[in-house]
Amino acid sequence: MREMTEHDLWLKDQLQDADFAAEYLNAAQEDDDPQVYLLALRKVVEARSSLKDVALQSNLSRETLYRTLSAKGNPTLKTLNAVFKATGLEMHVTPRG
Repeated sequence: MREMTEHDLWLKDQLQDADFAAEYLNAAQEDDDPQVYLLALRKVVEARSSLKDVALQSNLSRETLYRTLSAKGNPTLKTLNAVFKATGLEMHVTPRG
């Protein structure tokens, strides 16, 4: 396992704040590559809880959660909602502009 850099530690600390985590995910969502969002969501999960705990809370296997939140993941809306709920966040849609 790789050591965390100062930036990694700073980001993990900042992601404890729900408002920061929400803005972080909103910024990641703006990228056209869905991998960016899934990897950002994984960082949020790891910072605010753990993949193991979120898997238990969302009734998903750890393997499914690891696969879902990988660069090649393709989560369902049900899975995303369960992950958000387990991390204390919600997903919302707002009009553009």
